[in-house]
Amino acid sequence: MQYESWADGLRYETHYGRVVLAHTDRPANVAAMFDEAVARRGGEIALVDGDLRLTYRDVAERADRCATRLLQLGIQAGERVVILLGNRADYMVLLVACARIGAICVPSNIRQRGPETAHVLNDCSAAAILYEDDLAAHLPLAADAPSVRHWLPYAAEARAWDTIPVDRAGITARGSVDEDDPFCILYTSGTTGRPKGAVLTHFGLITNMIGAQRHLQLRDGDTMILSVPASHVTGVALILLMTLRIAGKVVVQREFKAHAFLQLAQAEGMNFAIMVPAMYKLCLLDPDFASFDLSAWRVGAFGGSPMPTATIEELAEHCPQLALVNIYGSTETSSPAVMMPLGEGRDRLDVVGRPLPYVHLIVVDDDGRQVPPGEQGEIWIGGPMTVPHYWNNPEATANGFAGGFWRSGDIGVMDEQGYIQVLDRKKDMINRGGFKIYSAEVENQLMAHDAVVEAAVVGKPCEVLGERVVAFVVAREAVTNEELRAFCADNLSDYKVPDQVHVVEGPLPRNPNGKVLKTAVREWVAQYAT
Repeated sequence: MQYESWADGLRYETHYGRVVLAHTDRPANVAAMFDEAVARRGGEIALVDGDLRLTYRDVAERADRCATRLLQLGIQAGERVVILLGNRADYMVLLVACARIGAICVPSNIRQRGPETAHVLNDCSAAAILYEDDLAAHLPLAADAPSVRHWLPYAAEARAWDTIPVDRAGITARGSVDEDDPFCILYTSGTTGRPKGAVLTHFGLITNMIGAQRHLQLRDGDTMILSVPASHVTGVALILLMTLRIAGKVVVQREFKAHAFLQLAQAEGMNFAIMVPAMYKLCLLDPDFASFDLSAWRVGAFGGSPMPTATIEELAEHCPQLALVNIYGSTETSSPAVMMPLGEGRDRLDVVGRPLPYVHLIVVDDDGRQVPPGEQGEIWIGGPMTVPHYWNNPEATANGFAGGFWRSGDIGVMDEQGYIQVLDRKKDMINRGGFKIYSAEVENQLMAHDAVVEAAVVGKPCEVLGERVVAFVVAREAVTNEELRAFCADNLSDYKVPDQVHVVEGPLPRNPNGKVLKTAVREWVAQYAT
């Protein structure tokens, strides 16, 4: 695909040893992008969290206090700060504060349990962790995460930010953060069951915020609701950082509840939302849906799974002004890589969209050769927003990237007009209500139980959540579904815990190489339906 780069405000530049297309007019880093928002709309509301309403100048002051506190703790540029917080206004404050001093934030899922958090802390050699007070019981022991110098309960830290004098000289002395430096590390589940830390840079994220803003036609001051977890790439990028890009207003929802979401959308005049299809469906199922004034809602983005036709038709009936936009991307692509053109979402249900102008997407065969339009192959994605590597994991980087392209593992087709059809998701991945679960991680946990000899985990179709987690195990002694689910719940995020565990007579079906045949296992799901 050829690009008129200069005409599009793009030019070729070298980043991370790759030649990529870059926006010629862009902020120097995330902190600079925030400063631009403050300069444009300093007195306007940036954050709404319950009764709390903060202007951009309020956020700037609080972020500087937070940055000062990090400096007091001795956090150096490049050190990692793990954020184990739920959705709240101070999430944005922390992101800006880390960007101010060059610390690398590591947003983490509050549904993690101790072993999962320990892996993150140790893998990134975290210097500090800031956590919700009620999660203290689920943290690993300090001895199990020796790099962590500071274990910081949120309530006490937030009070400190209220009163600490700002050390502007100390903040300034840190200097400007290079745009190719990491902004954050986001851990993604791996096929081996051990999450990998994708390194998202200031440059990659800013590139995608500019590209997505232009594609979605978002305007300065637009309002959006943070209803997905702030710790996910969607929450970090397309909600919190996008808000900074457009100097907009983000309304925080602690957890998604359809009725409360609709109330906030009406009260705050929401213009843009991004959710998984199941969340749209839950909104439509609310008995009061038709009574809400959603006329300000212009753009509804979705990803993670296809939008059911019935949901699209209902939204068209009730919200005719709403443009639905399918988004295809990942943590490794700093979120969006492919988007449906505005106005086409209701008519092109077979495709996820077209690559953004600076994205280099190819479809290749098993030997890494590009296939012609219309032929199936693996989707590889390159460009300025593709992460440079996985943190502290050269083996995963070598396996997951090739020549600047991320090897998605998704099977798809590109037609002659550049539209992308995704035929199958990454192998063995389960999508439960937008949460991505790799079966190997759950299988590893089940196999740790003394009674379990073999385990295979697959997805079961679900009208609301998309898929549920179903496990089949071969056991050496009597063990119940409840026992195994409780065993998983002690060490895995709640959404990863199998909804059903079936003990079967062994062995599990395997191919001649000894690999479990997941296609055969999936056929069991209907037989064991409950």
